[in-house]
Amino acid sequence: MLTIPATEFVTYALDGHVATITFNRPERLNALLPDMIHTYSDLLDFADADPEVRAIVVTGSGRGFCSGADLSILGEDPELVQGFLNGQSHRTVPGKYLHLSTPVITAINGPAAGLGFVIAMSADFRFAKSDAKLSSTFARLGLIAEYGIAWLLPRLVGLARASDILISGRTFTGEQAAEYGLVLSATDDPLAAAYVCAMDLVSNCSPASMAVIKAQLVRGMNAEFNESADDAFVEMGHAFGRGDLAAALLGKINGVPPQFPSN
Repeated sequence: MLTIPATEFVTYALDGHVATITFNRPERLNALLPDMIHTYSDLLDFADADPEVRAIVVTGSGRGFCSGADLSILGEDPELVQGFLNGQSHRTVPGKYLHLSTPVITAINGPAAGLGFVIAMSADFRFAKSDAKLSSTFARLGLIAEYGIAWLLPRLVGLARASDILISGRTFTGEQAAEYGLVLSATDDPLAAAYVCAMDLVSNCSPASMAVIKAQLVRGMNAEFNESADDAFVEMGHAFGRGDLAAALLGKINGVPPQFPSN
């Protein structure tokens, strides 16, 4: 049996087909230590490799989502901050979610800043608490747009809004994030909204289809239309050869949720 790579500060739970990853340093608004980034990345891989998992929800304990990298470690030893770089690449944070087959949903239940903001945005579906405070913060700390967020954010909300958010580093609310198109909705209970989304995916969507569509979206972001369309024709041939379509049609005929096989 595989060991779940969870720790005290990043926990993991599986309920049905939904895995929940929780940042768990509530007294520090879930500020990240270097090892927590690696644990988070490992847990995403762990969930993605489990055929029982069909959706992944990410949230924070207490009143915060994640306040970013815990820079208080600079007081202990300035060299410790290099831990936020060691072992990182485009396949860890935030690019990890781009390479997963399983949909990732973030429930932004409170402050999300810096690296916490990057993680919050690095999901297929995003829900925020209406009064949650969000900020990239990098420019106000003398830093740069970290972890690939300068690539991701313009693709979510366009260059003008991304420039506003990243260059100014200003703070805005979950309600404003919904207006900008950063999150699907702003609500009093983003975790509940995330689970509703997760259960809809679990009950009604083919794991194989979701995995392929995720990959298509990533490839399509850097492809010309003709290339993307040709890619779709290839994938259509594969999809027609799977049993998922028959399962979906049988479910509709019988008025029950489709019984899709695990991916």
